[in-house]
Amino acid sequence: MSDSSAAGGPEFDGVELPAPQSEPLSLDTPLKKALSAPQATALSKAFAMHTVGDLLSHYPRGYADREVLRPLNQITPGANVTVIADIMSVHEKRMSSRPGTIVEVVISDGGGEFTLTFFGKNSQEWRLKQLRPGLRGSFSGKVRMYKGESQLANPSYKTFESEEEEARDDPSLLLRRKPLIPIYAATAAETSWNLQTMIDRVLRRVGTLPDPVPDDLRAEHGLLSHTQAIRWIHSPDDEEQWMAAQDTLRFTEAWVLQCALLQRHSLARERRTRPRVPTPGGYLERFDAALPFVLTVDQEICAVEIATDMAQSGPMNRLLQGEVGSGKTVVALRAMLAVADSGGQTALLAPTEVLAGQHLRSITTLLGPDLAAELMPTLLTGKLPVAQKRKALLRTVSGQSRIVIGTHALLSDTVTFFDLGLIVIDEQHRFGVDQRETLRLKGAEPPHVLVMTATPIPRTIAMTVFGDLDVSTIRMLPAGRQGITSIVVPLADHPNWFQRIWTKLAEELALGRQGFVVCPAISPAEREEGSEDETAPSPDDEKTPLANVDTVHEKLRGFLPLAGYRIEALHGRMTSDEKDRIMRSFAAGEIDVLVATTVIEVGVDVPNASAMVVLDADRFGVSQLHQLRGRVGRGGVPGLCLLVTNARPGSPARQRIGDVAATLDGFVLAELDLALRREGNVLGDLQSGDGSKLRFLRVAVDGDMIAEARQAAYHLVTNDPDIRTNPPLREAIARRLNDSERTWLNKG
Repeated sequence: MSDSSAAGGPEFDGVELPAPQSEPLSLDTPLKKALSAPQATALSKAFAMHTVGDLLSHYPRGYADREVLRPLNQITPGANVTVIADIMSVHEKRMSSRPGTIVEVVISDGGGEFTLTFFGKNSQEWRLKQLRPGLRGSFSGKVRMYKGESQLANPSYKTFESEEEEARDDPSLLLRRKPLIPIYAATAAETSWNLQTMIDRVLRRVGTLPDPVPDDLRAEHGLLSHTQAIRWIHSPDDEEQWMAAQDTLRFTEAWVLQCALLQRHSLARERRTRPRVPTPGGYLERFDAALPFVLTVDQEICAVEIATDMAQSGPMNRLLQGEVGSGKTVVALRAMLAVADSGGQTALLAPTEVLAGQHLRSITTLLGPDLAAELMPTLLTGKLPVAQKRKALLRTVSGQSRIVIGTHALLSDTVTFFDLGLIVIDEQHRFGVDQRETLRLKGAEPPHVLVMTATPIPRTIAMTVFGDLDVSTIRMLPAGRQGITSIVVPLADHPNWFQRIWTKLAEELALGRQGFVVCPAISPAEREEGSEDETAPSPDDEKTPLANVDTVHEKLRGFLPLAGYRIEALHGRMTSDEKDRIMRSFAAGEIDVLVATTVIEVGVDVPNASAMVVLDADRFGVSQLHQLRGRVGRGGVPGLCLLVTNARPGSPARQRIGDVAATLDGFVLAELDLALRREGNVLGDLQSGDGSKLRFLRVAVDGDMIAEARQAAYHLVTNDPDIRTNPPLREAIARRLNDSERTWLNKG
């Protein structure tokens, strides 16, 4: 392939094209200058495409071979499909219920058959001429079921005969008559072949595309030029070409992403802030002296990494990850005390009121009465009574409270800090970028930032989603933990085991212990806000309502094995005061069984709680099940977790629950979770719901490639933070980021 021809117009895979009538297109050329105004408008509405680069990065989701037909029996109802097939028969008949006709077309792959139906108010004789038996073509639409059979109703179509007719008028369209036909994600208005036509027209007018991957790196990895990769991905001759194009574009994605993340990391380190160093005889030294236990080796290492960062003039930006119950709070508290020694304050942001209240109680207990009285840890949530909120705001603005713990209420304009030196964000995945930035701007100078998660982060995610952060990891659990036994209770196999669940719970209660019963919903019609629904419901699931707190709470009170035990409910619809009262009662041993939603997923620390029953466990994700399970076995009492499911044997849901039961290693489960769920949007606001912006790169399987790209990006960005030596890379980073992502990279 060459990009131009000296004799005439450019060449495309050996086919000479008409010379372009205007200047070559660039990736930043607006589509309205590359296509007709209606086409540009349609692409903007359907796919938010605005530039040539947007269109050319709409890669095919697959390819159809003109000579090899896709088995029609693989098509599933409800799917939007584009198929290549032969027309077997065509028949028109009048509708009996209303005026008009129906044309029924039977297509075949040589084995199975499929029906196309076209409805018209008048005669469709013209369609009978277009769709004649013996022709082959592309047919696109949504698969629907009618009288037990799959069909496409009013599909879009294009026969190969019509392609030949178009090519007689425009010889350049012969380009599309290659063996492989690209199949694009499309809409009803913008079909796959419409996109193919527009992409072909644009490709004929682009010259050599700037390559963000340096020549030496491209040669090292055996990559195509960017121009070649773009051309082959949209118009390959064979499988070898599109696979080579995918490999190149996959590495390019990893390279651009890692350069963007490391550039942000570099720019963040250039900011200046006040070092926070503990003073001799200060709060931190007194705390360490009174600590009734010895930190684990991992806790010590993480504490040193954090202290070293906070002693610098550049703001810390670190992720602290650790297993459920690994002791992240005490490590974070030591950082808070170093800030307090320097006269500063810490804001601890938690996603729920239950977790914020738990943090207040845990921190106050860890500090002891003397330090707690001096540092005055303060709770600030949106549902505090007016008088308490006013007192909390006054303590915060005056600096009287050195540790302020709260929910989203901390982000309010009414909250002002005296000297915000450290931000600690717990369960960081619950917060968006803008929320974190709002809190950061409350510091007179950039505060140090420590984000925590009890959901272990796979290595590849740490290099992507958190590629701008330094990472500290606590793997070891404190001494004395008794472990947790996890058992899958398969009610689909053994429905009579349901009663045994409550007998086993009663046995734990008889030993003076406490238990949780977790449900995915609050009531038959209301799921808990923020809870995961890991699997799409099967037809059986739709007939059976989810286990819910209201119903289960009422039934458990009537079960004979649990007679006489104190059973209460807890869920997100309750007021802050109600939730706090119940949690305090449970922690004090005044409640035996808590029937709850996922509000108890994180931060609930009741050492006497030994048993957990998770109902409809298949409706929770891997990480969420691991988090829930971590609420038991936290003290000297061994834990028991019963994962109750109606999932069928051999189903993915059943396998997933079995995998959770088989290991307590959160890092192993994190890798499993990543493989099952794939990655979300790895740039920008992770809670945007936009899904993954990656086209070919898959964090779950491309870890080695990401690591190689990151190492190369590190060398480049270290020596050239502004990436001035590689203009195509600078442009690729800017082009790759949408407005929110670009804003995110500029925040620190």
